[in-house]
Amino acid sequence: MTIKTIHELVPVLQTAIGPVILISGLGLLLLTMSNRLARIIDRSRELLEQGDRLFGVDKSRIDREIDVLWRRALYVRSAIMLAVASCLGAATLIILLFLTSLLHFDLPLLVSIVFIISMICLIVSLVLFLFDVNLTLSALRIEFEGHQKKNG
Repeated sequence: MTIKTIHELVPVLQTAIGPVILISGLGLLLLTMSNRLARIIDRSRELLEQGDRLFGVDKSRIDREIDVLWRRALYVRSAIMLAVASCLGAATLIILLFLTSLLHFDLPLLVSIVFIISMICLIVSLVLFLFDVNLTLSALRIEFEGHQKKNG
């Protein structure tokens, strides 16, 4: 019922390397996304402070920027949650690989489903990350418009 030699475990270790590398890459992606979210929050707080002191056109511009930042924050938060789900899926996959080997279960469908769900989460996370990048340009355009009106 259990593995008799270490030689039987080596193929499982080799197979588990892929998900381990995925977890490492997801860690870096999560670090990047977390930093972007922190920047969005900092910029929002800064604009809210400015908005409290302004009236008229400048206040309207700041409100538009804050709206864009809010949408960006929602995208990044969702991207982070899906990247974490992908990471959890990869960790679950590693556990499943070892359990199937140690307990001699044959669960290729379950292993495949966990892997596919993990990859779908990663794909959607990256798409949301791209949406955030595109919205960054929208916020920048609003800021440029404000500077152009001030400077002539």
